[in-house]
Amino acid sequence: MKKILVLNGPNLNMLGKREPEIYGAATLDEINNSLKQKAGSMGLMLDFCQSNHEGDLLDRIQKLDGEYDGAVLNAGAFTHTSIALRDAVLATSVPVVEVHLSDPAARERYRRRSYLSGAAKGVVSGFGARSYELALYWFAVS
Repeated sequence: MKKILVLNGPNLNMLGKREPEIYGAATLDEINNSLKQKAGSMGLMLDFCQSNHEGDLLDRIQKLDGEYDGAVLNAGAFTHTSIALRDAVLATSVPVVEVHLSDPAARERYRRRSYLSGAAKGVVSGFGARSYELALYWFAVS
């Protein structure tokens, strides 16, 4: 069974309250519980981490090797600002799939640049909470 870390960045702990017209009404706990239920049938075991602190996210990415078979990363606003997260993703041998609930390309100009996309194995965006499921599906079939 593959072990996958689902890693969420800043403000994602506010899902359900923060701009539900953009991010949906589901809380992060609800999304994680749904993913946990579906993971078993995909042959995946999941761990979850959310942090509002860039250094915490960096530490988790740097520890992927030897502990996980992959990671699903929604870096939130750090997607558009953090070269450090990009460098950490490039440094790991573990595949990382970038995920977004909304479609950054259809949003404000400053959200259209992702420092992570070129480092990630792939990107899934614009499908709400299903973006996470689609990323997990890739791990299940790869």
